[in-house]
Amino acid sequence: MTLRVALLRGLNVGGANTLPMADLRGLCEGLGWTDVQSHLTSGNLVFAAEGARPELAAALRAALAARGLEVPVLVLPLSEIRRAVSGCPFAPAAPKQVHAGFLFGPARIDCALFERHAAPGDEIAEAQGILWLHTPGGFGRSKLAQRFEAVAGAPLTARNLSSLGKLIQLLDAAEETR
Repeated sequence: MTLRVALLRGLNVGGANTLPMADLRGLCEGLGWTDVQSHLTSGNLVFAAEGARPELAAALRAALAARGLEVPVLVLPLSEIRRAVSGCPFAPAAPKQVHAGFLFGPARIDCALFERHAAPGDEIAEAQGILWLHTPGGFGRSKLAQRFEAVAGAPLTARNLSSLGKLIQLLDAAEETR
């Protein structure tokens, strides 16, 4: 079985689409996935499964929908998470201030919208199909946090470099035990 990452958009955020991680892991195990681990409560999964990425994402979306949750899902291989981190165009002092926007469609960056809402020092860049946002003043305080998707021009799910690093650690540990 191949190790993968599933990034769920909008799970357990702002009191919406709530699902305990133990239930989410159980849901994935019910799909036949193995070695299922979660990181944080916002929908970061590491698992092993066979099948094409779109079919795995569709299976998880359907299982979530059966529980009344409409949650977009991206399934990525370890190599893509590593490539994202190594291709980060920003050299941050604080990994929690740099976010990777994993896109559900092609980006059409709205530079005017970015400029209108950017704080001093905020930066945006696209690299290898990922939209990167650097907010030195903090993502949660940035006016761009709520507009990241609008700036991208496509639906996305964002993770900071700290979370991506933890997912790589989980994947590496899972690989070592195989």
